[in-house]
Amino acid sequence: MFVLLFLTTTAKSNTIYNLIKIPNLEIYELNTNNNLKYLYAKKPFTIGIQNNISCDNSDKKTYDEKFKIISKNLDRYSKKFLKKINLKYIVMCENLSISGINTAGIPDHVMKTLIVDLKFNKKYFERVLHHELFHIINDGHKDLFDEDEWIKLNNIDFKYAKCSTCTKKIGLDTYEKTNGFFTEYSKSIPSEDMAEVFSHLIKNKYINTNDIILNNKIKFIKDRLNKIDDTFVF
Repeated sequence: MFVLLFLTTTAKSNTIYNLIKIPNLEIYELNTNNNLKYLYAKKPFTIGIQNNISCDNSDKKTYDEKFKIISKNLDRYSKKFLKKINLKYIVMCENLSISGINTAGIPDHVMKTLIVDLKFNKKYFERVLHHELFHIINDGHKDLFDEDEWIKLNNIDFKYAKCSTCTKKIGLDTYEKTNGFFTEYSKSIPSEDMAEVFSHLIKNKYINTNDIILNNKIKFIKDRLNKIDDTFVF
């Protein structure tokens, strides 16, 4: 019996690795309404062309608690929509980092996978799930989310940073006075700005104001999402 169980577990682990190329994962939940498959790190793993992405395993209590939160948030996306944006696997682990820099999540549209750091600041954890999911959307539909068009929505004298790690603008608190941006991190690069707009809309963090720039950004995001799935509702 032990041998059979071991062989079955090993076979499942190998199958997971062949699908998404992440080692040391086990199945947490496969039977979901929107067909998302939840996996968890049984042991720490390192991946990437330069082995620059790493994440640690967590404990059962944390997996159970965070799965409830993650699934509650991601259940709002339909099977149809997730198929269109190419997301199928959610990987749960903790202390996620890329090139030594901690990150809330790593989306991989090609492998249909979103890796989530369970230990990310709980104040922003739920909103960040939708932020990272937007990157899956954006990566698969670059033609729709044209950054040059987005940049033109800002004041002419505003400049984004060259990269998201090339700036100290990392604050995630929502501004009381938006002035074109939801958060400090929105000012880093265009794709992060888009992701912040999307996540605030999903979490109903936006109150209609006279902020013309932000209103135009919201319209931009809604119009593009409608082109991907005209049944999508914010």
